Amino acid sequence: MKVVASISQGLEKEGVQEVSELGAKSVKASRRHLLFEADMSCLYRLHLKSRLCFRFLREIARFPCNGPRELYSGVQRAINWKKWLLPQKSFRVDVTGIGDGLSHSHYTALQVKNSIIDMQREQWGSRSSIDLIKPDFCFHLHLSNRQAVLSVDGSNSSLHKRGYRPAVGLAPIKETLAAGLMRMTGWDGTDHLVDPLCGSGTLLIEAVNDFLNIAPGLERHFLFENWPDFDVSLWNRELKLAKKVDSFKGKLPKIIGCELDEVIANLAIENIIKSGLENYIEIINCPFQELKLPAGSGVLVCNPPYGKRIGDENQLPNLYKELGYFCKENASGWNLWLLNGNPKLSKYIGMKASRRFQVNNGSIDCRWLNYEIK
Repeated sequence: MKVVASISQGLEKEGVQEVSELGAKSVKASRRHLLFEADMSCLYRLHLKSRLCFRFLREIARFPCNGPRELYSGVQRAINWKKWLLPQKSFRVDVTGIGDGLSHSHYTALQVKNSIIDMQREQWGSRSSIDLIKPDFCFHLHLSNRQAVLSVDGSNSSLHKRGYRPAVGLAPIKETLAAGLMRMTGWDGTDHLVDPLCGSGTLLIEAVNDFLNIAPGLERHFLFENWPDFDVSLWNRELKLAKKVDSFKGKLPKIIGCELDEVIANLAIENIIKSGLENYIEIINCPFQELKLPAGSGVLVCNPPYGKRIGDENQLPNLYKELGYFCKENASGWNLWLLNGNPKLSKYIGMKASRRFQVNNGSIDCRWLNYEIK
């Protein structure tokens, strides 16, 4: 099967490595997407175990599309709808891209929906209902270069929603991005890991889940279970393998999150407990300036405010100065990784980044900066 995965901009390289390790073939990266081939076992495995991708679309048809009429007829001829969508099943249509006379995604989605429903009424005298929240099927149409690609989404919602985080801070980082950023640090469980501005704890939770090899999709319901070629024996095998994790026998170094706001610190603790990681991650409610770092080498990670969604940009320089001072005074020999979405602020750290990676945090263009603290 041809599959397209959605991924945060800047994580494409790590994404290629991840899906390849999970069995994908002929993997190619483009901006915010990975294109590859997979068999059904691999597709199930990706939904269960991928940490970086937030959507997998399986291509089921492609056809020429030079306007609304050709789209309407092309959809009806694209697949065996008797096999794929009976009237008692609900569906949703998502659209990306533009084509001739099809420049608005809502209008294009309406054309696809009408095409399917008209065909159903003609064949059965009844039609499927539209369900935007919990459909049985989610069809995705992409328009480009006078061609339409019809796909099915294996999940109803973005895979960044792990389920452990009902409690978030004011500007939460998505779990998929957090997992990718932590993978870029190279943290392997041998050094201490500290987030001095931990918010809801996402960076630390994703790092430990990855180290312990806990599959992020174990508690989800997937739409591919409704597909006509769903193979329950293959699925049960992949599910069993994903659940089979060798319990960690060693002892991890100190993993600490520091959060000034007591309410948010308690939310982080809730998230950690829900993740089952309370024996690995400690949350301390205090100003980071008062935090005592553990002895030995370590990695500092943080996603401080940068005045786009939270924080007063005029007051933030002092926060960055204090953070830089704290690192130089207390973390000599450590590494700092900082996600910065405002280049005006990073200069106040008072250190020169040895490495920088462009990533997108939602719609915000950011840099994942690495400082070697002297």
